[in-house]
Amino acid sequence: MKGRKPIITALPGALDKAPPMPSWLPEFAKKEWARVVPALVKARSLASHELSTVESYCLSVARIRECEAVIQKDGLTYVSPTGETKRRPETTLLKESIEAARRLAAECGITPASRSKNRGGATDDDNQDEFGVDI
Repeated sequence: MKGRKPIITALPGALDKAPPMPSWLPEFAKKEWARVVPALVKARSLASHELSTVESYCLSVARIRECEAVIQKDGLTYVSPTGETKRRPETTLLKESIEAARRLAAECGITPASRSKNRGGATDDDNQDEFGVDI
């Protein structure tokens, strides 16, 4: 884009107060919700239609902690009934949950990199058409 950069403002429709925590979330997910949602609301970067993404992020964090607890208790491998040493299934679940949490955190604006790229959602620049091209 040529010229001056658009001024980024708060997300249109951003929540003014933190919504109630879903009661069905597991304990670790509830702790993550309580940690990130108030900060997102304060930054005016969370709208109601994005709450399911935050729920998914919180669930991913909870799964990471659950898998890690099993791995710490039982180890990375186990001996199968046939006598083979095999990788514990929780290691795969842990890897998948870490990847999901990382992607969802970036999408929600929780990571430092995602916050620096976008400090809200709307811009005051109306010189772009619907495809983001200067007109």
